[in-house]
Amino acid sequence: MNATDPSRRVVRARRIRFAYPAGALDRHYVDGDLVMSHAIAYLSATFPEGEDFFVRSVRRYADELADPELRAQVQGFIGQEVTHGREHRALNERLQQMGYPTRRADRATRRILARYERVFSPLTCLAMTAALEHFTAVFAETLLSDERAQALLGSTEVRAMLLWHAIEESEHRAVAFDVYRAVGGTERRRIWVMRGISVAFAVGVVLSTALSMLGDRATYHPIRLARSLAAIPRSPFLTRSVGRRVRAYNKPGFHPDDIDNTALLEHWTAELFGDDGTLVDHLR
Repeated sequence: MNATDPSRRVVRARRIRFAYPAGALDRHYVDGDLVMSHAIAYLSATFPEGEDFFVRSVRRYADELADPELRAQVQGFIGQEVTHGREHRALNERLQQMGYPTRRADRATRRILARYERVFSPLTCLAMTAALEHFTAVFAETLLSDERAQALLGSTEVRAMLLWHAIEESEHRAVAFDVYRAVGGTERRRIWVMRGISVAFAVGVVLSTALSMLGDRATYHPIRLARSLAAIPRSPFLTRSVGRRVRAYNKPGFHPDDIDNTALLEHWTAELFGDDGTLVDHLR
């Protein structure tokens, strides 16, 4: 598989299930870190409604695509995103029971995306999808390639689920982008939408994480809070290289496949889903 060759890009949905029995996760399940645990809980809470928005945005143009390869990739994209939404709903329910306000974040995400669909054109919503898919792909490939990022999640079921999600985000990272181009989306719209999404994404994560933390008693332990805040600049998800990859989207002529992910996908597909893969028993 050559991920830089669109005609050979394979996007297929895996039938998979994860389980989070009571007591399986520590309260602060991301390496005991207060801020990161709340940040990832918030991001997980946005995925179900976000994935549904992505599916609607891409499906709206599926019948206009002349390229049979891209049409097949769209079907794989939809299957993957639907499964992502279902599995994140299961995780979000467990996180809600642990004290994270995932239901509130889910409702807020639904309202915001519904407003976007009322205000913006379908093509702009597709441009938003392509931009947000770039964010998720960059963070997904950071998780897959940086051992420090993997270590944050220990050996929990959350780690297993996020690794699976990361593989599939990397597999379909260019689908919404290619659909946007195929139906006549311009570079100007693509770049301006990304600039707006970048601000909204950063502000949303910071404010929603802070709001989530207000309901956690650990937030009011000054030393613990200070240590967690001090660790933020050292996060593997906030390095300069990650920032450069995110900003690369704003360059005219950019394409997600400018960075070859072939070896990364081959390694993790074998690691998780090969003959002795660690997630083979999760497949249905």
